[in-house]
Amino acid sequence: MTIWIDASSGASGDMLLGALVGAGVPVETIQQAVDAVAPEPVTLRVEKVQRNGFAATRCHVEIADSEHHRSWRDIRTLLSAASLDDDVRRLALAVFERLAVAEATAHGSDPMDVSFHEVGALDAIADVVGVSAGFVWLDAHEVTVSPVAVGSGSVRGAHGTLPVPPPAVAELLRGVPSYAGPEGAPATELCTPTGAALLTTIATAWGAQPAMTTTEIGVGAGGRDPAGHANVLRLFVGETAEQPVTPLLIETNIDDLDPRLWPQIIAALMTAGASDAWLTPILMKKGRPAHTLSVLVRGDLAEPVRAAIFRNTSTIGVREIPLGKHALDREMIAVEVGGRTIAVKLARHHGELVNAQPEYDDVVRAAEALGRPVSDVLADAIAATRSAIKGIR
Repeated sequence: MTIWIDASSGASGDMLLGALVGAGVPVETIQQAVDAVAPEPVTLRVEKVQRNGFAATRCHVEIADSEHHRSWRDIRTLLSAASLDDDVRRLALAVFERLAVAEATAHGSDPMDVSFHEVGALDAIADVVGVSAGFVWLDAHEVTVSPVAVGSGSVRGAHGTLPVPPPAVAELLRGVPSYAGPEGAPATELCTPTGAALLTTIATAWGAQPAMTTTEIGVGAGGRDPAGHANVLRLFVGETAEQPVTPLLIETNIDDLDPRLWPQIIAALMTAGASDAWLTPILMKKGRPAHTLSVLVRGDLAEPVRAAIFRNTSTIGVREIPLGKHALDREMIAVEVGGRTIAVKLARHHGELVNAQPEYDDVVRAAEALGRPVSDVLADAIAATRSAIKGIR
């Protein structure tokens, strides 16, 4: 299963819960996981809402008043003892450990003794365990997350007034793409510590939506509904779509290489995965004779070809141009010359046979085996090909 999370308007635990339910995860599955961990009653209530034109799912986490501030040590004990699916337990433990380390780094304390305050309250335990259960239910293998909107301004927390992003969120998002938020977003916190910990634990990649066939879209609503800004997180669920491979033209101009080396260099490029490689004589600045080395290669095979260029030539840089390509439909047949088999490549344009060529390497091998000139065997192969294709046009 492939998932893309659009966090361009922010992220929180309840937004992720709403998106998961909106994408088809049964709320009962999430509730059962939460009940297995929460030491006090927690109820999940799902509501359909609108956020600036978006139909969205709001997942309310309803708890009784509780003044318990639990440490990472306390939460780890709760999770370890709970009757949970092992994958859900591992994911929830990883999220809370990430939170503890971030809080400890931000405030200069021991992760095991960190008191999470708001993060360690029942609603955050429900968010982390519930979201973990939802992603395990989806059987998510690839999770790509967009750049995360963090907000701006300041926010009141257990440590007083803090700048946005607050220290724990800034630490959690270290090394991943984030930004203040969309135009029109209020000057406030858009990404909570719980949301940041969940995203950074679940994500396998960061960036724009990957090539995928989307089957479900969940839109999770945040608690606020500001004007001019949709306070939602979107979750796209589907399967990875096969991406077309873009051919590349890699080129470089070289004026200081012994020309006797070129045959071996081109052979090395073909071995590395190039589709074709050739030289064009050019005249460079100051009247120096040189060659342009041109190499065609599939985009997914480009790296070993680049390495072969740098390893075998004197260039220190290459230019690359993505190319379009129109290729004829192809098929292979075989003909015989003097008892030797020679492959023949046929090419069709909209079903019409437009080209038929014997494979030259086969012709050479047949000529050597028969002790005949290559030109004679090639002529016989062409004649045999003409006879063979009369019945298959």
